[in-house]
Amino acid sequence: MTRILTQEDIEPAVLGGAVLGGGGGGSVEKGRAAARQALEAGTVRLMPVEALPQNAFTATVALVGAPSSPDAHVDAEQYLQALTLLREAVPGIAAINTNENGAETTVNGWLQSARSGLPLLDFACNGRAHPTGLMGALGLHRQAGFRSRQAVAGGQGARALTGVMEGELRSVAELVGRAAVEAGGMIAVARNPVCLTYARANGAPGAITQALAVGNALITAGPEGVATLLGGHLGELSLVSRYVCERRQGLDVGKAELDDGTSLTFVNEYMTCEARGRRGAAFPDLIMTIDGEGTPRPSSSLREGEAIRLLTVPRGKLLLSVTMDMPELLAPVFAMIE
Repeated sequence: MTRILTQEDIEPAVLGGAVLGGGGGGSVEKGRAAARQALEAGTVRLMPVEALPQNAFTATVALVGAPSSPDAHVDAEQYLQALTLLREAVPGIAAINTNENGAETTVNGWLQSARSGLPLLDFACNGRAHPTGLMGALGLHRQAGFRSRQAVAGGQGARALTGVMEGELRSVAELVGRAAVEAGGMIAVARNPVCLTYARANGAPGAITQALAVGNALITAGPEGVATLLGGHLGELSLVSRYVCERRQGLDVGKAELDDGTSLTFVNEYMTCEARGRRGAAFPDLIMTIDGEGTPRPSSSLREGEAIRLLTVPRGKLLLSVTMDMPELLAPVFAMIE
């Protein structure tokens, strides 16, 4: 059933998205601002995948880059510009979907839907956040002869750039990553239109509804409610004793250590969680930090000396893309933290 999103949906969407971001997916503050701006701009129709003809095409909208970059800039017009450029290159797109869940990415697509009139699907390429474009490309890199089309817009002043790229998927994904770096750290992307039959089989139908449910659980029952809903484990408050983050290949790569002996690594999203040398969870398991006030804290926002709780959820409890089982996509990311 199609649902008209309202102001009451903003907080659960952003907070639930932040939890499912697993350390990535953007900031809570920017997510709230983007969602408010979208609903002020027009009507956002959240539509189940089944509501459209299965041969209809949907395009993915995404944010690519390093959230911690101080020069990152993507504004409302650039989100829309990327989609407009893709629609000009590929006529007939019937709907849009976000690439992943996250504080900003769960609501990515709201503005484009409000301004373009296209419905926003209750679907994400992946029900949790992930660090690379290929992880959000529905396994298309394995489809012989597939030609990727991606439109980008981002940056400000002399660093502002726009464009449309077409080519082999890996090559185009790498170019988009480089474009994000050149634009100051982040860039809006609209990419890879596919038919709904393919999307359903390879992505995460119901991902936005799950984010809303997680957010409502956090609002009404706190982190404990989220752990119960997702079947995860919630730790006690611990202090961040050491935090290191650097930007590599357009991504935030680093490590956080807690005073209880827990060690976290991240490549935008949290990759591993170890306690005294023993690994307890690893991507695509969900690993998320939540502060003492119950607010989800992405990896890029942690600071030494603050108190956080650690939520871990087994991958089997999440809505995941087929890409989360593809070794050729996981190995390069884990190599960055070794």
